[in-house]
Amino acid sequence: MSMSNKLLSTLSFLLLIALWYGMAIVINDNTLPTPTVVLQVLWQEIKLGQLPHHFGITLLRLVTSFSIAMFFGCAIGIALGRDKGLNAFLDNWLIIFLNIPAFVTIILCYIWFGLIESAAILAVVINKLPNVIVTIREGTKALDKDLLEMAHCYNFSKNKILFHVIWPQLHPFVMAATRSGLALIWKIILIVEFLGRSDGMGYQLHLFYQLFDVASILAYTIAFIVVIQLIELLILKPLDKKALRWRR
Repeated sequence: MSMSNKLLSTLSFLLLIALWYGMAIVINDNTLPTPTVVLQVLWQEIKLGQLPHHFGITLLRLVTSFSIAMFFGCAIGIALGRDKGLNAFLDNWLIIFLNIPAFVTIILCYIWFGLIESAAILAVVINKLPNVIVTIREGTKALDKDLLEMAHCYNFSKNKILFHVIWPQLHPFVMAATRSGLALIWKIILIVEFLGRSDGMGYQLHLFYQLFDVASILAYTIAFIVVIQLIELLILKPLDKKALRWRR
């Protein structure tokens, strides 16, 4: 990022804080607390150990469900992209699952399997899986067939074709599925915890909602935003840079 872009980004963030302060002063502290009050609540929750405990549980659920959805989603997406018959057979299934509301899936999983951890994870996976499949399927369809034919002509091994021909082309689609997945999954996990778990960020937000504790709701929200941004900066962007180093 150039210096001018960094400056614009900083100014944009400062403007957001200023607007928040202004709106908090105009409305009132109970309905919209100032950033200072929210940060004080955030620090208090960290010191008491409540936020690290519940956040850790939510993060574990996120990593588990995200890993399962990405693994099976990539495998099925590649299969559908390479096999037209299989794609035609399962296309309607995908459309149906893409349009089932997450709320409905969560309720059904809890009714069918009970208020257990595996039901919560399953509900999240079911909601995310179709999105991954569709994204990877389209990426597989877009693979350059000329490059694949050239690789076969030069007798590339299957591993070499995968890592040097297929993966560089699929990488943007995998990263798109990853970023959208993180954004979608944590929202679904909060609903899952809100409805049927006794711990996690969603459970805490449920308590704060009942108490009309806006400051705590915003504090927990900020904590999650910070962690997701750190994942983006420390993991996803370096992976992007490393995987796309072959581009000019």
